[in-house]
Amino acid sequence: MDRGDARAVKARTRIALTIAGSDSGGGAGIQADLKTFTALGVYAASAITALTAQNTRGVSAIHFPPPAIVRAQIEAVLADFDVAAIKIGMLGNAEIAEAVAGSLGRVEPSPHPSPASGRGGAPLLPLAGEGGRAKRGRMRAFVIYDPVMIASSGDALAGAGLVDAVKAWLLPLIDCLTPNLAEAATLIGAQLARDEAEMVRQGAALLEFGPRAVLMKGGHLDGAEAVDLLVTADAVHRFAAPRLASPNLHGTGCTLSSAIAAHVVLGASLPAAVAAAKDFVREAIERGAGATLGAGAGPLLPLTLREKRR
Repeated sequence: MDRGDARAVKARTRIALTIAGSDSGGGAGIQADLKTFTALGVYAASAITALTAQNTRGVSAIHFPPPAIVRAQIEAVLADFDVAAIKIGMLGNAEIAEAVAGSLGRVEPSPHPSPASGRGGAPLLPLAGEGGRAKRGRMRAFVIYDPVMIASSGDALAGAGLVDAVKAWLLPLIDCLTPNLAEAATLIGAQLARDEAEMVRQGAALLEFGPRAVLMKGGHLDGAEAVDLLVTADAVHRFAAPRLASPNLHGTGCTLSSAIAAHVVLGASLPAAVAAAKDFVREAIERGAGATLGAGAGPLLPLTLREKRR
């Protein structure tokens, strides 16, 4: 897994698609993804899977559009844009998960061999770009999935049957899955991981459902450091950093996964993209720690490109 994994990503293909729910408070979901892609210099397209009424205090209502509308949004983007990366967030119900999986069935992994291949010889990081619409109406893209099931406020965001649909239809199409400990445990029907060894075991168990890599997010473990583990069939990469104290962490998972996608679009290998994305999130947490946007827990605040260049 080196920079050659994304060698085919060119400036003209710096386009990412987010497939996620809308957060009316602007802190997570589609809004967080669009902010992140823009801050990192990647053009962002979107497909909305849910409309939520929420603010810093919680979620008060959710409306799911018909699955056909979700699929139409995705296919409209893929038919016209050379999408280099796709980030998936909140899906909400089994029907929408199946619709998304059906749309992404058009995404063709790179046929080129790679030393970082997972099971079956499929490359860990499919090549992006290379004229996404040129061959048989298919495209190549890196696909990352943040399996949002519960809002940071504690409100449920997943309906009955979603987990089974995700495992059956979506996970085999994913290049990188980014669950927190609760999401990982839900997907495999296990107890919460209590240490890094258990995180590795659960990450390996998730690989059996088809994703080429699993980033186990260990932010909820006890300890002075926050530790994430990138688990693949061949290796485990450890990312650790001192914990940050902030009341404003809404949208952290969305921001991390979309930042990983953006860095892949910009040419990074997956481990390098994770490292860069974690630095981006850390800066955003630090910047938002003292902000007051409402009565409850607010979002982190990413820097814009202009601010970064000053």
